[in-house]
Amino acid sequence: MIPPALAAAPRLSAWITVNASGTVSVRSGKVELGQGILTALSQIVAEELDVELARITMVPMTAPVTPEDTLTAGSRSLEESGVALRQAAAEVRALFVAASGLGPDATVHDGVISSGAGTTSYWDLAESVSLDIDATGEPTPKLVAQHSIVGSSAPRLDLPDKVYGRPRFIHDMSLPGMLYGRVVRPPSPGATLRSLDTSAAKELAGVVEVVRDGSFLGVVATHEETAISGAELLRKHAVWDESASLPSVDDLLSSQDFETQTVDAQSPEFVTTVSARYTRPYLAHASIGPACCIAQWNDTLLEVWSHTQGAYNLRKAITLALPLSLDQITVHHVEGAGCYGHNGADDAAFDAVLLARAVPGHPVQVVWSRADELSWAPFGPAMAVQMSARVEDGVITGWRHETFGNGHASRPGTSPVAPGLLSAAYMAGGKPLVASNDPPTARGGGAQRNAIPLYTFPQREIIKNRLLHMPLRTSAMRSLGAYLNVFAIESFMDELAGEVDPVEFRLRYLADDRARAVILAAADQAGWWDRSPKPDSGYGFGFARYSNHGAYCAVVAEVRAENELKVTRLTLAVDAGLIVNPDGLRNQIEGGAIQSTSWTLKEQVRFDRTHVTSSDWESYPILRFSEVPAVDVVLLNRPDLPSCGAGEAAQGPTAAAIGNALHDALGVRVRNLPLSAENIVAAMPD
Repeated sequence: MIPPALAAAPRLSAWITVNASGTVSVRSGKVELGQGILTALSQIVAEELDVELARITMVPMTAPVTPEDTLTAGSRSLEESGVALRQAAAEVRALFVAASGLGPDATVHDGVISSGAGTTSYWDLAESVSLDIDATGEPTPKLVAQHSIVGSSAPRLDLPDKVYGRPRFIHDMSLPGMLYGRVVRPPSPGATLRSLDTSAAKELAGVVEVVRDGSFLGVVATHEETAISGAELLRKHAVWDESASLPSVDDLLSSQDFETQTVDAQSPEFVTTVSARYTRPYLAHASIGPACCIAQWNDTLLEVWSHTQGAYNLRKAITLALPLSLDQITVHHVEGAGCYGHNGADDAAFDAVLLARAVPGHPVQVVWSRADELSWAPFGPAMAVQMSARVEDGVITGWRHETFGNGHASRPGTSPVAPGLLSAAYMAGGKPLVASNDPPTARGGGAQRNAIPLYTFPQREIIKNRLLHMPLRTSAMRSLGAYLNVFAIESFMDELAGEVDPVEFRLRYLADDRARAVILAAADQAGWWDRSPKPDSGYGFGFARYSNHGAYCAVVAEVRAENELKVTRLTLAVDAGLIVNPDGLRNQIEGGAIQSTSWTLKEQVRFDRTHVTSSDWESYPILRFSEVPAVDVVLLNRPDLPSCGAGEAAQGPTAAAIGNALHDALGVRVRNLPLSAENIVAAMPD
């Protein structure tokens, strides 16, 4: 059977090139976002081809050259591109062995093909074996027992440059004749530019162009510092019309303007006996490295270098915003400094496109400011979850889960009519941003992701209420609705457990053996069964299977509650099926747990009736290095099962474990995130 990603782009040469120089060039539809995916994919190809890992070169994604394999999102890279490359490499190996004439039983060692009849190599045959044929699905990849590269902690391909400070990020790129641009954002969402005096900016030495298109405003200069100064002068001399259009989060989530959908129902007619409501605020991506892009126009051709998650989607979005066709646009992926979903990368790309249009022939680099990054990138939407259950004699017999909030999907290139690019909404005659949606998907959607519990109850009902208007722009952020849904489910399970041990209580409702094994592994590793009470300290537990099809993750959190809540230790157990790179998987789980700790303790987008007010690190604090807990990760390898996504598995269980540990420490149940001193005090009895 041909994997879906390979079936969509079946030509083997689109994925793999065997070079006479003794190397193998590999192209994937997935991109490196700091998650180490290119290392894992290179291991898969090296394994199937029987070549040393050092011979593999991962070619950066370029649309329209490399395969189009949806987005690099949803923790699906190994599930999609991984299985596609495994099959493609198996087919390439079979073609070379057949071309060698050494018989089907010939062996391959580091590209050298041998049998009793003689020896040749991939490199000798490279010019004569054509890969311009479609995959057939007939060659069978190796059995797991034959693996020698997959399953080992191969060094990350991307880390040496980052560790030693060598140029690697798009921010480091420098092209001949490059100019520098900055965009002047409106003072608030929905503001329009009434008047502008450009004289001061134009008189600034080094300013090449002042660009205005409707309410889109920017400057191009010979040096970055000049572009920044020019943008400040434009901001000073711009007059905007604003309106107080932002409601409070409470008003927003209590709105009646919802579209209601029953996500899942099993005997839904039941009366509940206990309920609780959990909320999360808007969250910012808050990448320490801000969004960046370079764009260049040459006549009617446009070339873009971006850290986008979807180069093909970005191309499509640009054609919706400008009178261009796809064949006029090339988008190269270059690594950026952090990506946690639909951040500002695509918006910065279109900013660069508009500014570069004013100076054809010159590449123009645009870097967002910190205020741009925290105020204008799409936010993870605020959400509320209403949990209800029927409990009879200590047993849960009915379960209801109802979500409220905006959708989680407004990525560029996904709408047939709306570009989904920030500056496109401010251009003269531009197309406005549309409210986020949650397209139906078997993989768990957006707001409903992980709303269906793995726990077994006789009756259950899962309902989603999607807010139809979008006062603040929202879109996909790491784990989407799973972060709050798991926090709510796992907090509610602790509340319903009462005096029963939380781990034992969960096991009563779990028939999934993999889930049970992960839970017990985390509990054992953390010393759950031997824990003893300490003043102002507590233990908490959280569990989920990401999107109900990805990795299983269980978390034990240890906290200390003093002037503020501090997480001292996290112990995580993970089952992600077949592990390709143990160290890479551990990196992903650790990073997700630490980011979730930051969200859970600190992060919250703040705004008044007109403006987003959390536009710097003081008003939008994130976890400091001195506050990072000790993290211990236990991996349960399942080589008999397919690899499944793990990049977002830790978000929800970590938050739940921290919330439950806070309750264990203080006896206070805080249902409104973040678990800040303000919210903890608000949850205390009068």
